[in-house]
Amino acid sequence: MKDNKKLPLKFYFLYICSTLLPSFSYGVDRITQNNSISGDQTIISQPDGNFELGIFSPSGESPNFYIGIWYKKVSLQTVVWVANRETPILNKHSFELKILNGNLILTNGSNSPSIWSTKLNPISSKSVQAVLLDSGNLVLMDGTDKPPIWQSFDHPTNTWLSGGKLSFDKKSNKPQKLTSWKNLDDPAPGLFSIELKAKTKEYVIMWNNTQQYWTSGPWNSEDQIFSLVPEMRLNYIYNFSYVDDENESYFTYSVRDRSLISRFVMDTSGQVRQLTWLENSKEWNLFWTNPKQQCQVYAYCGAYGSCNQNMPYCDCLKGFKPMSQDDWGLNDYSSGCVRKTRLQCEKSGSGEKEDGFYEYPNSVLPQNEHTLSGISIEECESACLKNCSCNAYAYDSSNGCSVWFEDLLNFQQVSDGDSSGKTLYLRLAASEFPNKSDKKLVIGVVGSVIAISVLLGLGFWVFRKIKRRATSSTKTVEGSLISFSYKDLQTATKNFSNKLGEGGFGSVFKGTLPDSSVIAVKKLESFSQGEKQFRSEVSTIGTIQHVNLVHLRGFCSEGTKKLLVYDYMPNGSLDTHLFHDDISKHLDWNKRYQIALGTARGLCYLHEKCRDCIIHCDIKPENILLDADFCPKVADFGLAKLVGRDFSRVLTTMRGTRGYLAPEWISGVPITVKADVFSFGMMLFELISGHRNTEQSPDGKLKFFPTWAASKVAKATEILSVLDPRLEGNGDEQEVMKLCKIACWCIQDNETQRPSMGQVVQILEGVLDLNMPPMPRSLQVFVDGQESIQFYTESSSSQSSQTHIYSNSSFTTKTSSSDLSNKSLG
Repeated sequence: MKDNKKLPLKFYFLYICSTLLPSFSYGVDRITQNNSISGDQTIISQPDGNFELGIFSPSGESPNFYIGIWYKKVSLQTVVWVANRETPILNKHSFELKILNGNLILTNGSNSPSIWSTKLNPISSKSVQAVLLDSGNLVLMDGTDKPPIWQSFDHPTNTWLSGGKLSFDKKSNKPQKLTSWKNLDDPAPGLFSIELKAKTKEYVIMWNNTQQYWTSGPWNSEDQIFSLVPEMRLNYIYNFSYVDDENESYFTYSVRDRSLISRFVMDTSGQVRQLTWLENSKEWNLFWTNPKQQCQVYAYCGAYGSCNQNMPYCDCLKGFKPMSQDDWGLNDYSSGCVRKTRLQCEKSGSGEKEDGFYEYPNSVLPQNEHTLSGISIEECESACLKNCSCNAYAYDSSNGCSVWFEDLLNFQQVSDGDSSGKTLYLRLAASEFPNKSDKKLVIGVVGSVIAISVLLGLGFWVFRKIKRRATSSTKTVEGSLISFSYKDLQTATKNFSNKLGEGGFGSVFKGTLPDSSVIAVKKLESFSQGEKQFRSEVSTIGTIQHVNLVHLRGFCSEGTKKLLVYDYMPNGSLDTHLFHDDISKHLDWNKRYQIALGTARGLCYLHEKCRDCIIHCDIKPENILLDADFCPKVADFGLAKLVGRDFSRVLTTMRGTRGYLAPEWISGVPITVKADVFSFGMMLFELISGHRNTEQSPDGKLKFFPTWAASKVAKATEILSVLDPRLEGNGDEQEVMKLCKIACWCIQDNETQRPSMGQVVQILEGVLDLNMPPMPRSLQVFVDGQESIQFYTESSSSQSSQTHIYSNSSFTTKTSSSDLSNKSLG
């Protein structure tokens, strides 16, 4: 009985003794001579606990473990530094990270050789310790009053943190580098790295340490920007500084708002990215990236890979397959593709069919070609076929014959009609092509189909021609357009009695042709062009065909009577669905997003795809028409060209709906396509809110929606609150944020900072990532010639303090009359 009472006291004594032994305590910020870490133990930076160091696995499925540093306050584990990135730990419970001989080392046990080490000369001091700082820097110190003898900031992996540096060591003549992970599951060094060129003070991105494919341009100390990164002019997040001394040259940066979590990463995509953490949405927001397009990254898709701007970005060329399907599944395409079938010339023996060439039109040709001069295309093909090392050839009149003896890298296909597109002939084994008997069968079937189609088409054409003659003897065909008589259109519209609307160029009437097709007839007003010039311009407009542009069917030109005939759009114009209370015309969010995308595609076609660039000059909801399926069609394109440089009626119309006018219209500088981009951005705000951007509230206050929406974007909070109340919050939050961001980018005061419509399309399609937009510096709306609303004001060095009045969905900034500028819009 006596022994039983003593037993608990013995265990209690042992427990007390164990707590007095030197051991690691979870939550401390350092490793000392007596305290190592192992297993699931970590250390946490002090005093704010911003970072944590310990063991991690890149994914739940990976058997490999690494020692790393990650954000402690970010719910999505984000690793910023890895010690043993090339030598993983296979058993997370067997490792030990400790101080030995003045070095921080990682072992698989007390007597095992080191897996990773700081590699300093041995130090006998007992005061060496490794401390994790709140900046994310792991420092090795020999006493608290001495500078670090080693720090992780001098050995970055793929992340550049605030306070860190990317330097060029003048003594060793070597740069520090940020090097991408190999893939999403492997932090081993990848192919992409960014480094400093000290002589030119510029950063460059390299592929495999050999091929440069992007540069920031040299540092401009006066403007404090890199010459090829002009968006730094509107930087309000970071302070950059450049240091150049006898030992090294380097850039460093700090975050102006200490509460903001931000980082630069050399990504596995081969792009350098600037990201900020959004706590409300629990995600990293891409603020800035370069190169802008994925296919600008050198050899991103590897050998015999084809890159495109649609996800997934990489595919193998015909006759090839991924070398490593597992790597491709982790977005690592560097291994490229391999042939499915060996070429005939690589096989021993004879009797096999000869290799052939597969035609790839509209291509960006691979690099490292060899030129054969003075030969024809037939001789070019023959020369490639006779050389077993020749993988492809191309031929054009200007460059002659080009052949490729090495792996094909950086191959891309572009859209039809792109003038930069060339034709590549890819060498493949004969078995990759259909045999001749199959080909004959296919030709026979295709020939029969073509013959039947021709007969049917001929019959249909004869029928239409007879019907056309019967319906009107005054219509003639001019190009692809019908030349109507005024009497025809007067009859079709019942003497222009059914008016659909009125715009800057004239009134529009509904009509019906004798063949029962419904049309919209626009009576143009005050046009002074001559007959020949008018017909020429209209004929040009008629050749422009796109699914998101209203189709011009014909025209009438009789003296001063000038009319245009379009396809009728049964769902009217966009403004009737946005600004009217009729619930039957309510547009759900999906329709609104598709309308935004379709409109962007139409404008992109006018700006970038037409033979001659067309600036619309009057983008607003009234000029976006909707067909039976609510597919958007841009109307009135090309009419500004008919007016010439007298845009007075355009300006009057745009002023009538307030605020679609880009600042450059007022300042008098030449108008470019970026004026359309500005108008598109203002229209996007109205598409989101379901109201005019500028409205008078019942209490007399002026409500300017873009200001309020931009504040929600900047704070990344309650973004669905900007939606049209009729949607009752039913909208995709990410898509709403994306449209708001695009709108903010489009209405930048400086037109060079606005995206192109092609970029807008790519962002809406999910091809390009979208950065957080800077606030426009001085967008002002002039109301009734008296009241002004200051959209946003920012000093050149930092954001100025603003007084915001927020009530009844209005967001204004108090300002005095002296703040008004000549750029105020009416």
